[in-house]
Amino acid sequence: MSEQTHPLWNQFIRVVQEEVKPALGCTEPVSLALACAIAAEQLTGDVTQIETWVSPNLMKNGLGVTVPGTGMVGLPIAAALGAIGGNAQAGLEVLKDVTADALARAKAMLSAGLVQVKLQEPCEEILYSRACVYAGESSAMVTIAGGHTRVVEVVCQGETRFRLGDRQAEVCNDPLAVLSNTTLSQILEFVEQVPFEAIRFILEAGQLNDALSREGLSGKWGLHIGATLNKQRARGWMGQDLGSDIVIRTSAASDARMGGATLPAMSNSGSGNQGITATMPVVVVAGHVQADDERLARALMLSHLSAIYIHYQLPRLSALCAATTAAMGAAAGMAWLMGGSYQTISMAIGSMIGDVSGTICDGASNSCAMKVSTSVSSAWKAVMMALDNTAVTGNEGIVAHDVEQSIANLCALACRSMQATDRQIIEIMASKV
Repeated sequence: MSEQTHPLWNQFIRVVQEEVKPALGCTEPVSLALACAIAAEQLTGDVTQIETWVSPNLMKNGLGVTVPGTGMVGLPIAAALGAIGGNAQAGLEVLKDVTADALARAKAMLSAGLVQVKLQEPCEEILYSRACVYAGESSAMVTIAGGHTRVVEVVCQGETRFRLGDRQAEVCNDPLAVLSNTTLSQILEFVEQVPFEAIRFILEAGQLNDALSREGLSGKWGLHIGATLNKQRARGWMGQDLGSDIVIRTSAASDARMGGATLPAMSNSGSGNQGITATMPVVVVAGHVQADDERLARALMLSHLSAIYIHYQLPRLSALCAATTAAMGAAAGMAWLMGGSYQTISMAIGSMIGDVSGTICDGASNSCAMKVSTSVSSAWKAVMMALDNTAVTGNEGIVAHDVEQSIANLCALACRSMQATDRQIIEIMASKV
């Protein structure tokens, strides 16, 4: 595959490599942990105090989520653990090397009231975290904004060590910019024609999220939705079929991830749950139809790239639960594995927009696995309908006759009117603190 012959294919591959990455723990607390880890790396001596400021949306997604390996919920433990035991070079896996000693020291700092997490107001960035870490009289401050790992400034002892350059130039070099002129039909053409070796890497998504799913089936994590449904199915309350397999296996992975399991998820668009949702239904269906590695890789690439394509039209964080849009990618991947055409995929996505478009994001928590299960159930239902040539039509609700317009209508809601919904959600959640 030469760049001259297929420049768009190479751009699609770069997009997926940029947006589909391993992540340990919920990515909003992890983003704050990363800021703290980078700040601590600038200092010598033991960390003695931590002050942090985060955007309202990051606060929303950090209030109720368990930090892996800690058994504790919230941003303060993520900040402390990042500063004391985080790997500043590991990106979204910043907490992967944390030791028992580091955890004990982090908990001691919390007990002593030496960790503060405050709301940054006003805040123009949806994703924003700023960490000031102290080691005695020395201090370092790191700001991450506009992306979970996008460091924009590093200051040590009042001296700026790094500041990101011109934002406009960065936007021009953004690999995701190609999606503004992309269509689902182009994505499908790429998936069907690109050489297997160029996309083999996406199989890691299946391996990582499958391992997380199997851990979730142990019933130890989160709301143990997957394990509970599996148990009830054994009692005869659910059918033993492909649809229930999809819901159980995907929910179980989300249970483990949100419940604090120390296994990485393969994320999508900066979210582990979106990565799980775009991956596990495809893996389950691929196993059912006995797809080989090449067919699985193509289906995973279709799912993940479609999910990225839809999410690119949304704010990075919003009031719209993005498990729903990730599941639209999964619908595409499942439909393709089952012999569906572009028309089948379009119909399935349209039906999902007519079904789950109003699902709100009320912060990262164990209940995310409920929304994941709802989203993949909707995806499976929509695929079954589309394979029988039926779907929500363009005469109904926000669904249009053209799938691209349907997606645009959904994303317009999240970008505009649902911003007020987001503020209301944050206000409700803040009243609980």
